[in-house]
Amino acid sequence: MLILNASQIREWDEYTIRTAPIPSIDLMERAATACCEWLLSNGYQSRSFSIFCAKGNNGGDGLAIARLFSNRELQVTVNILEFGHKGTADFQANLARLHETPVEIRFISSSEAIPPVPEGDIILDALLGSGLNRPLEGLTAELVTHLNNSGNEIVAIDIPSGLSADQSSKGNIVVKASHTLSFQCFKPAFLVAENEEAIGKLHILDIGLLPDFADTLSLEYRLSDHHSAKRLFRPRKKFAHKGNFGHALLIAGSFGKIGAALLSAKACIRAGSGLLSIHTPRCGYGILQSQVPEAMAIADKEEELNTALQEDLSPFNAIGVGPGIGVSPETAKMLRDLLQRRRLPVTFDADALNLLAANQQWLDLLPADSILTPHPKEFDRLFGASPNDFERMKLASQKAKELSLVIVLKGHYTLIAGPSGEKHFNITGNAGMAKGGSGDALTGIITALMAQGYPSVDAALLGVYLHGKAGDIAALLHSQESLTASDIIDSLGEAFLSLY
Repeated sequence: MLILNASQIREWDEYTIRTAPIPSIDLMERAATACCEWLLSNGYQSRSFSIFCAKGNNGGDGLAIARLFSNRELQVTVNILEFGHKGTADFQANLARLHETPVEIRFISSSEAIPPVPEGDIILDALLGSGLNRPLEGLTAELVTHLNNSGNEIVAIDIPSGLSADQSSKGNIVVKASHTLSFQCFKPAFLVAENEEAIGKLHILDIGLLPDFADTLSLEYRLSDHHSAKRLFRPRKKFAHKGNFGHALLIAGSFGKIGAALLSAKACIRAGSGLLSIHTPRCGYGILQSQVPEAMAIADKEEELNTALQEDLSPFNAIGVGPGIGVSPETAKMLRDLLQRRRLPVTFDADALNLLAANQQWLDLLPADSILTPHPKEFDRLFGASPNDFERMKLASQKAKELSLVIVLKGHYTLIAGPSGEKHFNITGNAGMAKGGSGDALTGIITALMAQGYPSVDAALLGVYLHGKAGDIAALLHSQESLTASDIIDSLGEAFLSLY
């Protein structure tokens, strides 16, 4: 599935209309029919509807839905926001068709004309579509505020009114929908946390836009999904041996946080590393030896902290550093030593990121193609606060290119930004994974893939996908509420099997 901005979506409509060929009003009918079918198949067949339209093509969708509902003898009322102009041709054509039905049509031309919404009615928001490029104001803003305050359930058609498809709407007046029924592709606005309250649950409906249009596009964002993960995945050859799958080193743990090292190590083993060594404080040595017998443990000279890497780093195909290491000055010196000694990519997570944030000059020492895996607050500590999610994504891409890194900006739809400017949103994962230890597991998975020879961008893409997929599998077994990082690790096998 594609991620397209407002201009590209409009071009795709026009391409389909011209090439199929299909009249634009028939394409609108497809969209309206898809919305009706979704609503009637998802528990709304016995409800009454108040549809709110402006006079653009999104409003035309709303009028067509009203007519289709009327043909099924559902109770529906249409409210049209009146600005003294006729509206688009397809809006006018659908208005004429609607006049042939018994549907009541009201016009809203002033504040006084804004109607109360009957209790229990489902509001369909068909006011403004993805072409919006400025904040709502005046009567439109007043109407949207009225709908939000009505207490009625709102279903948005295409995109919640007031929400920009491809730039931040943070702080603007927008419709707050329970469900959004959109068409054919993701919009960037659907993939950022700041818009969750507006979008509710997202449903992408197929309306038959011609798929070959994608061949003509230069895409800013791509989706990391099952098909892309399957292309990246390398099944094992039957004559392989452990040496073919690399030797990974994890630098993890401190007193009270050996669990982070343990989770990362278990995930690394489950994700296929041929060999695994773990550098850990002496207090973690016995725990790791007994709980991860497949791994080799290297004890630091200090009891409670990771302070010095005395081992030769050249045998290791991949290194992951950060889970549970703390931010002591001694550990900071160890990280600086790692940066000076290691020229191959390293995966940095958790306290390793916090140490980099506290020592900004070290960013220039990061080996090319290294992977950083911050959550938003860690990212802001590293690179400065951003006013909204769109600016943070833009900065992530900028820093990935500037520093020749892969940045994994963690979230519900994790963004993977690469050094060549590529930007991918991951489609797997759920809110149950928002718990301590989940990031430690991801570090282990990515480090294992790096050890097996996956290039950095591919390791990040596949690692984030598998991590989320395992979380989704585990949530089905345990619920999101009860999901733990250990459950994610235990479900990695099934996640891999899904790619065969």
